[in-house]
Amino acid sequence: MNPITLEKNKLGFVGVGYMGRPIAQRLLKSGFKVLAYDRERSKAQELIQYGGTVAESVRELSSGCDVVLSCLPSDEAVLHVYRGADGAFANALRGALVIDMSTVNPETSLELSKLGSERGVDVLDVTISGSTPAAEQGALTLFGGGKQDCFDAADSIFRVIARKYFYLGPSGSGATMKLVVNSLLGIGMQAIAEAVTFGEKAGLDRNRLLDVLSQTAVVAPAHVGKLQGAMTGDYSPQFPLRLMNKDFGLIITLAAAIGAEMPATRAAFEVNAAQSAQGQEQDFSAVILEMEKQAHLGSGNARTRVGIASAEK
Repeated sequence: MNPITLEKNKLGFVGVGYMGRPIAQRLLKSGFKVLAYDRERSKAQELIQYGGTVAESVRELSSGCDVVLSCLPSDEAVLHVYRGADGAFANALRGALVIDMSTVNPETSLELSKLGSERGVDVLDVTISGSTPAAEQGALTLFGGGKQDCFDAADSIFRVIARKYFYLGPSGSGATMKLVVNSLLGIGMQAIAEAVTFGEKAGLDRNRLLDVLSQTAVVAPAHVGKLQGAMTGDYSPQFPLRLMNKDFGLIITLAAAIGAEMPATRAAFEVNAAQSAQGQEQDFSAVILEMEKQAHLGSGNARTRVGIASAEK
């Protein structure tokens, strides 16, 4: 495949939400021509001020672009965009390249690759590691699956939006690597939530504890900012809790299919699900709140048990 260039290639971008919007903005600012589509038209229209144009449908977008990127919230959304008479594949230009950046089951990535090949379209699954600030700064990390020559051809796109990008192997490899990374991301956040609650219960000042913990080597860079947010009670979503919840589900489903035991992931999923059930749009670091709530309830139960024991004496 020929290298993708600013001069020759028009990009289509489907799904300009939390991550899609800053990625599309960087591409526009770097000089790429970008045609955007989102189910919520207003999101796509936000890109007009950066030089983007808006498509009325997936059909219009895919028929007018030789590179189609997508960043969508679920497997169902991805398949809906690409399949069917009005989908991207049915209307794509022969020889086009699809770069799906959604976090999905690797089987979905394999399905896209199969459907694309039937239409003469190459497909990459290039998943994203990083939050919205990293996307705004062009500091994402990308994991690619598909044909290596296609991955290499898209270098001009990747270097605009990412600090690091890795080719992992055939179709589905990028999707799989993202689930590996997010298992650590989610478990790590749960471990921090437990450690913070433990420290509070042991009598440490909460803000001092969070500040010191954020400066230790045991906290990963992806989690450092979460501790700063917890200090001020700011759980505004950079990586939404509901998406981490969805990713936990994908991880556990794949683990069950391949026979991988993941007890820590299951435990973290339970706490994430409990906080998600409240229905608020929060960052995934809000599991700290859930652990603090459980600790508070546990204190009440402990006091009750002590009272009962005293009365029995």
